[in-house]
Amino acid sequence: MPADVRKEEDVAVRLRDGVTLRLNLFRPADHEGPLPVILSAHPYGKDSVPKRKRRGWSLNPQFRIMNQPEPFRISDQTSWEAPDPVWWARQGYAVVNLDVRGGGRSEGRGALFSDQEADDIAQVIAWAAGQPWSNGRIGMLGVSYLAISQYKVAALNPPALRAICPWEGFTDAYRDFFTPGGVVEDGFARIWLLLSSRVARLSTDLAAERRRHPLRDAWWQTITPDLSRIAVPILECTSFSDANLHSVGSMRAFRRVSSVHRHAYAHRGPKWATFYSEDALRHQLAFFDRHLREREDAPALPPMRLEIRDRRDHVVEVRDEQEWPLARTDWRQLYLADGGALSETEPGAGEVAFRLRRDAAAFEHVFREDTELSGPMTLRLRVATTGATDPRLFVGVEKRADGEPVPFEGSYGYGRDRVAQGRLRLALRELDPGLSAPHQPEHAFQRLQPVRDGETVEALIPLTPSATLFHAGERLRLMIAGRYLEPRNPL
Repeated sequence: MPADVRKEEDVAVRLRDGVTLRLNLFRPADHEGPLPVILSAHPYGKDSVPKRKRRGWSLNPQFRIMNQPEPFRISDQTSWEAPDPVWWARQGYAVVNLDVRGGGRSEGRGALFSDQEADDIAQVIAWAAGQPWSNGRIGMLGVSYLAISQYKVAALNPPALRAICPWEGFTDAYRDFFTPGGVVEDGFARIWLLLSSRVARLSTDLAAERRRHPLRDAWWQTITPDLSRIAVPILECTSFSDANLHSVGSMRAFRRVSSVHRHAYAHRGPKWATFYSEDALRHQLAFFDRHLREREDAPALPPMRLEIRDRRDHVVEVRDEQEWPLARTDWRQLYLADGGALSETEPGAGEVAFRLRRDAAAFEHVFREDTELSGPMTLRLRVATTGATDPRLFVGVEKRADGEPVPFEGSYGYGRDRVAQGRLRLALRELDPGLSAPHQPEHAFQRLQPVRDGETVEALIPLTPSATLFHAGERLRLMIAGRYLEPRNPL
């Protein structure tokens, strides 16, 4: 522990029902007055931090499994996906790293994504606001689950919670993570459920509940935050590089919260290397200085910081924007045409047939000039199947140059991702009219509409958001299959 940072371990907070939660508290060692507070809450264990070994440091195993293409620096007090408490203490903040109910050193049995968890955190916020080392203004910060845990708390509007910064956190467990497009996610979701049940003591078996609730029924709705109730200032990280996990939900949060002070940090870089980067920390610090310190001289943030890339490791431009989708978007339609073309003019009637489980249909468009594709994309299809039991469609948009696919950063450190992707179980093609936008349809997932052999149905498949520059002569390739487009799910 650096000499200029003071750490108090296992500080106890007793909740209304008698359960005690424990947290680690970090403060600048040379400061005795009240400080603004940064709080993170998670089930992974606040004390799961890098350990010094004989030949160096042992990082959290997740960093080794899900590699980052860029180096980053954190202190040895930084737990998994949490803000670096040493860095924040040196900026003049008190930092609270909380084990939620059932996690780490806290008592009880927890329920992930639950109202109880949100109420527990709200009680800790009220406790922190009343401590002599606190100025009464609390912010929340963290990645993934440490972002997700912020939404339900913010929807409760606890008086001392003055700002939140969810860094890549989905907002609808069914739509974004466990069953995107109505297709059961059997890769990372299965791994995460297993590991979460091992690191935390849980009262709810999420894996079993997921099997019991294949449709997005009332149970799923109880673990989904009401974004419209969030009015606190928010800085949302809305990356394009987490398409299989957080990208869609975090962009949904930016669009649907009621906050007057609403900002997005949109990038397509690696998740953790970006979170701990100098640029991201500058944005986070400016945001919290303005809302927790009430510093009017703190740098003003734009509504959106938008990053455009033309490949995985090259940023073309970073610029300020006012909204998403961009108001000046030139919306264009491309039509599936004969010969595997994507045509700007509507062709006559035609069809393409392929075997769902073995083949794929591919269509290409060549850009005659440099063209930026920033925003959502949607694929509209008229589909008929024969001999398919409960068909599913998987869609990918690739960028191709010189006959080869151009890779982009993807979920879980996967470095060969596409520009955008989507999927749909055809029996769950019914839309939710209340949530759907003209260029961003949302499915209801509440009623099965089985597809009969030979029946033609219309399917709208939303694709993940992106911000990509195509150079003149480069190609956009649309791929449609009845299976994952990779040989297997990477996780």
